[in-house]
Amino acid sequence: QVQLVESGGGLVQPGGSLRLSCVASRSIISIYAMGWYRQAPGKQRELVADITSGGGTNYADSVKGRFTISRDNAKNTMYLQMNSLKPEDTAVYYCNAAIGAFRYWGQGTQVTVSS
Repeated sequence: QVQLVESGGGLVQPGGSLRLSCVASRSIISIYAMGWYRQAPGKQRELVADITSGGGTNYADSVKGRFTISRDNAKNTMYLQMNSLKPEDTAVYYCNAAIGAFRYWGQGTQVTVSS
């Protein structure tokens, strides 16, 4: 079991940057897969990016080249660096960890891209 807490969201202008953090309540070294998802109003939750314990990454086509996912096992923290933000990136961003057959979620952090 693990508790996840996201932070770093906010209001940013188009073209701006934000870095999201997800802090876990326990060591993440043994957590094979962690990821960031987002949900915009009226839309389904979608995968943004995920990362394995070995450092392998996967990105949604819509964020490739703009977002970078990383994890710092020593700090029990996963990050999402978001650059060149667009209004369509506006959503609540959720941290996820897959442990065995279970998936754990954070409470979400709002990202709003608007001028």
